[in-house]
Amino acid sequence: MNRIDSAFQRTRERGEKTLIAYVMAGDPTLEDTEAYVLALAQAGADIIELGVPFSDPIADGPVIQQAAERALRSGTTLKAILAAVRSLRTKTQIPLVLMAYYNSVFRYGEAAFCRDAVAAGVDGLIVPDMPPDEAGTIHPLAEAAGLDVIFLLAPTSTAKREAAVARLSRGFIYYVSLTGITGAKLTDKADVEKKVREIRRYTQTPVAVGFGIATPEDAREVARIADGVIVGSALVKIIAAGGLPVVTKRLTAFTRSLKAATLSS
Repeated sequence: MNRIDSAFQRTRERGEKTLIAYVMAGDPTLEDTEAYVLALAQAGADIIELGVPFSDPIADGPVIQQAAERALRSGTTLKAILAAVRSLRTKTQIPLVLMAYYNSVFRYGEAAFCRDAVAAGVDGLIVPDMPPDEAGTIHPLAEAAGLDVIFLLAPTSTAKREAAVARLSRGFIYYVSLTGITGAKLTDKADVEKKVREIRRYTQTPVAVGFGIATPEDAREVARIADGVIVGSALVKIIAAGGLPVVTKRLTAFTRSLKAATLSS
């Protein structure tokens, strides 16, 4: 059993929901990112998503776009992120998932990326601009290397797409809670609950919900519905304030409040 599966099994056995925390790798530096990952893990995050900065992040709102710009200005590359993951693996075994736009993986080389990512200690990959019907080359390479490819579903996904993602997604299914960008406000939780129930008809793979979860109250509501709660922009906003000691303290406090909220769902 890999680290992602183990995290979901562990939280399930404890009667908890899995808290997935997103940060942009290299924002403001990769050294800072390593410190933030360790702080998030200590504070109760169960899985960490590391964003790979990209110049045209179509799914992301202003907060994460600006984080990507800061990371790119600091010279962050995919190769350097894998080196940071390798360093983190000497300090923590928390599951690490890369969220990367396809161009970044394509330029690296699909086969080389899958091989190098797993060797560094990456557990999963989310490619937001790669639907399952266009994953014909990378999916088998990732499976062979032992890298979980995590696909996304949205409120507009058809039953056919839900079935395809349920069949192909490994680790968990990422349900995008709204038809918008990261950082938008989640309003229709009843619709989220309905769609999560639909997805579960096709699979036993855990369903994690992201986009629009900005407060412990949001996390509590989503934890009642889903297997996992994904929080990104709210954490990236804290990092944007700057100052490693202060940011680490604030990330720790906020993550603890999110985890506590998921426990009381």
